[in-house]
Amino acid sequence: MAQPKRYLITAALPYANGLKHLGHLAGAYLPADIYVRYLKAQKRDVVFVCGSDEHGTAIPIQAMKEGTTAQAIIDKYHPIIEQNFKDLGIEFDIYHRTSSPLHHETAQEFFTALNKKGDLQIKETEQYFDEATSTFLADRYIKGTCPNCGYENAFGDQCERCGTSLSPEMLINPVSTLSGNIPIKKSTKHWYLPLDKHEDFLREWILNEHGNDAAANEAWRSTVLGQCKSWIDGGLQPRAVTRDLDWGVKVPLKDAAGKVLYVWFDAPIGYISATKQWALDNQKNWEPYWNDKETKLVHFIGKDNIVFHCIIFPVMLKLHGNILPTNVPANEFMNLEGDKMSTSRGWSIEMDDYINDWIKKDNGGPQLADTLRYYLTQIAPETKDSEFTWKGFQDANNSELVSIFGNFVNRALVLMHKLCGGKVPPLHADHLDNIDRKLVEEIKLAKDRIENLLEQYKFREALFEVIDLARKGNKYLQEKEPWKKNPVDEKHLIDNCLHICLQLTANLAVLINPFLPNTAKKMLYLLKVVDKILDWENAGSMKLLSVGYTLRAPELLFRKIEDTEIEVQIQKLNASKMEKESQEPLPPPEGHSRTGVAGSQLPVTNTLKDGIVFDDFAKVDLRIGTIISAKKVEKADKLLQLEVDLGFEKRTIVSGIALHFNAEDIIGKQVTVVVNLAPRKMKGIESNGMILMAEDKTGKLHFINPEGKIDEGSTVS
Repeated sequence: MAQPKRYLITAALPYANGLKHLGHLAGAYLPADIYVRYLKAQKRDVVFVCGSDEHGTAIPIQAMKEGTTAQAIIDKYHPIIEQNFKDLGIEFDIYHRTSSPLHHETAQEFFTALNKKGDLQIKETEQYFDEATSTFLADRYIKGTCPNCGYENAFGDQCERCGTSLSPEMLINPVSTLSGNIPIKKSTKHWYLPLDKHEDFLREWILNEHGNDAAANEAWRSTVLGQCKSWIDGGLQPRAVTRDLDWGVKVPLKDAAGKVLYVWFDAPIGYISATKQWALDNQKNWEPYWNDKETKLVHFIGKDNIVFHCIIFPVMLKLHGNILPTNVPANEFMNLEGDKMSTSRGWSIEMDDYINDWIKKDNGGPQLADTLRYYLTQIAPETKDSEFTWKGFQDANNSELVSIFGNFVNRALVLMHKLCGGKVPPLHADHLDNIDRKLVEEIKLAKDRIENLLEQYKFREALFEVIDLARKGNKYLQEKEPWKKNPVDEKHLIDNCLHICLQLTANLAVLINPFLPNTAKKMLYLLKVVDKILDWENAGSMKLLSVGYTLRAPELLFRKIEDTEIEVQIQKLNASKMEKESQEPLPPPEGHSRTGVAGSQLPVTNTLKDGIVFDDFAKVDLRIGTIISAKKVEKADKLLQLEVDLGFEKRTIVSGIALHFNAEDIIGKQVTVVVNLAPRKMKGIESNGMILMAEDKTGKLHFINPEGKIDEGSTVS
């Protein structure tokens, strides 16, 4: 396949409502940066865009918590997040803001174009309304009792105590967070994107063009394909693109007063407005990057953003006449020390904290930025959830960066100064043996292997190949033992060994640069060569350093990380968790754990609910039932309507598990049901019971069912 004419790379826009943690960094931004650095080393035309997502209810909610305004919140966190990325070597071509006038203009133009062509639908719906404040209530402006765990301050989209994904209709005794009053239902008009009309297009484009049979660098990850297929097979529904809110991009219509564009609609358009701003700043034309089919568009995201970037935004782009993404290499989640990451629960490592604790306090700060980049890439959750541990971080630094990569570079330079007078020795071609030739061949082959892996977004494997090449260099030195050679009679053997090692060192600088840019720069300094040597075309060459060229005295690339430093971080993490739990004791998550941008999750905790007496427990009637039918609830992405045979009767139960199971896959499953729960209506359907579920550490839900089939209606005690 011909090489694209240009590349546009995006990384998910983080909410500017607070600090971002290492899960976010590993999920979208670091892999995107590695890929972009590789493309730029290839001298390809590439633009890397990102920016703060500054709309949606998360912003005013945070403002309420901090007793300030939404504008003050975004003005506070936008520059902090931007600087955090810079300190960790994430090098965007532009880091924009969705609060900018250019973005508002771009998003409004996009909406207007779709609306004029008749690509949007208008619907009247009933929504919760606060009469005291004359405000339609977004999900986060409604609180009530969680139907899953009984927590009395659950939000309309999620219970922050148990993690269950909710809708306002599911709350018991809902109240407005603005006034504290009970809201009423009131009719309101909104514009919808009819996703159901585009199912055939999506199925063909995603599953056929980017399925397992696609070219290696265009085939989407199986987890991405699986989630897309699940959504499409479940039946897509029209999705509102406007909402009643006073914070966001105003809907540009006369009959839409008090309405803004839904954040899911305006945020991805932020990629386009960021590209426009980059073009203005650099006297470029932005349009080919979004409208020319010779442009390769790649979205880097966490798996919680798959539906937006693989289903919804592509439909928007198609209708608007823009190009579609070639790939969406979404990462899974990264957990922390056995639990899921969550800033709100004190179980996370903020980028800002890492920078303050490791980079700003340490003389070798930039190298510790690279240590983090190395470890996060090594454990990148590319195909399954991974786990960050401080001991793992320490081991990656000490056992690999220090003992393998840094050790080889240091040994090569030390021996060169000791045995060759500090200059690059000549290569005596007529005295090369098979061991020499094998390493030279490995250097040339490594370039192709690493390049192939990077093109397929396999960053973990690519990084392994770089470190493995350094490992082979160490083995070569041990086999050759130039320090044991006679400096008179065997000078040619010393020269050949160290010439090859020094050329390998220069190659390692080229190959490690996308992953560890600070390390590559330090190596260039020691080798006394210019940045141009980092061009990818130089990888595999044995002529990167000139014979007779004087090199600088060796300096260690990495320092060892001590046990005491790791213990401090573990204590700090546990103290943060205890502080949060002391503010509000939280039980273990039950049900679905909703995620944020690029990899945040709610942690599994060991905190137990308040004790109860046996008589309380005895009131709960648990029975075994069999699901005999299942279907998605209209206009509710999270809900399935189940018909459950309990032996003595059949019941309708509405369950919020649609994001985890396909309806057709669970028919015939035996489940445990709370049968004496008071009935309640959800989306107009009366639900008579609750299905018990268990959630593992990866966030996956499991039915609680008997080992073998037993009679429906059997009592669980």
